[in-house]
Amino acid sequence: MSAPAAAGRPWRLACLWLLLLGPSFFLLYGAANQYAAGLPPERVGNVAMAWERAIPLWPWTIVPYWSIDLLYGVSLFLCASRAELNAHAKRLLAVTLLSCLCFLLFPLRFGFERPPLDGVFGRMFDLLMGFDKPFNQAPSLHIGLLLVLWLRYWQHTSPRWLWLLHGWFALIGVSVLTTWQHHFWDVPSGFALAVLVCYLWPMPAPAAEPWRSPEPGRSRRLGARYAMGAALLLALAAALGGWGWLLAWPALALGVLTLAYWRLGPAALQKHAGRRRFAARVLLWPYSLAARLTHGYFLRRLPGAEEVIDEVWLGPVSAARDARFVAVLDLAAEYDRQAPQAAAYHSQPLLDLLLPPPAQLRQAALALHRLRTSHRGPLLVHCALGLTRSAVVLLAWLVLSGRADSVEQARALLRQRRQRVELSDEQCAELARQCARLEPL
Repeated sequence: MSAPAAAGRPWRLACLWLLLLGPSFFLLYGAANQYAAGLPPERVGNVAMAWERAIPLWPWTIVPYWSIDLLYGVSLFLCASRAELNAHAKRLLAVTLLSCLCFLLFPLRFGFERPPLDGVFGRMFDLLMGFDKPFNQAPSLHIGLLLVLWLRYWQHTSPRWLWLLHGWFALIGVSVLTTWQHHFWDVPSGFALAVLVCYLWPMPAPAAEPWRSPEPGRSRRLGARYAMGAALLLALAAALGGWGWLLAWPALALGVLTLAYWRLGPAALQKHAGRRRFAARVLLWPYSLAARLTHGYFLRRLPGAEEVIDEVWLGPVSAARDARFVAVLDLAAEYDRQAPQAAAYHSQPLLDLLLPPPAQLRQAALALHRLRTSHRGPLLVHCALGLTRSAVVLLAWLVLSGRADSVEQARALLRQRRQRVELSDEQCAELARQCARLEPL
């Protein structure tokens, strides 16, 4: 850590957050614990599977289990800016509040009796039981806070020490089971809650740019398809019960896509500097898997990258890995960067099958123009399949840079060089109206 960076950290604000978060945690967690302890036994359930009795009790793991308290406090002083600190503190507070709300609504108790323990570890367990009764199970607040803390420490740890960081945090995660504090299902439920919280408070926070589709009808129809898929998956999860509730994960992913097409735009996928944020990657993983399988199927029948004009190529996401391209313009909001690190790279995430709003269209065309003028050699413009988004941006660039007099002329050129493009006449007409209103490059 450099001296200027250390000097710039918001120490006073971190102290204020610690004074708020510390008492809040103990008050909320303790109150939920006491509430469950005071309920009749039949009101407090238990979610455990028979095989969990084979999980060993390792008394020494109380040390990593307790270490999260120290990591919690120190994490506030790692943050390098007020914005990062505020977002991190809000995540910690939100995980605590939501977990405690679940404890009140669905009180659960740990199902096994821990045998008496002696020695140093035994005394540590006795101290823990003085505050932490065998309630407050799912979602595991320990796991929820662990994920939030891990993301901050990961951001501020030197690469040569990451093995130690990941190893210790993994040990803390295992300790919630080997100390007999939690059952198995408490762990994924705590992880899921933390992922949702981190998605709602992304870091760095995206710019507050309003998004409005130039094709509102098409945007509503596409969003409705995702909404129907989410509703069907939730209905199926409720009907199946048990393991069927895992379908809530893809349902939630489709819900995010619904919001993207109806209101939020590509910001909903949280792609920043060519990479989607961790929480977004986890939350949208079922959709990403389906998209990759679908795109992989279609890519076998579609052309690869093809040169259109002046060493500017148009192609699918798979072409971005080709080392011959000295520069890459990435328009796929649903994929992380595929281009090699050696290539000049710019990411302008756009939603699939839609024309971008005028501001995003000009930004993408301007990015292409800058890459073209500053780098000599093959330049790739890609989206997922190379059929819609990349074609739209390329057409706009041709017109705004003066290489074509109109969208129709640019479209004719593209048809000569590109075997397949998915753009309707209505979309091309709307694109022409947008280009007429935008400043030339």
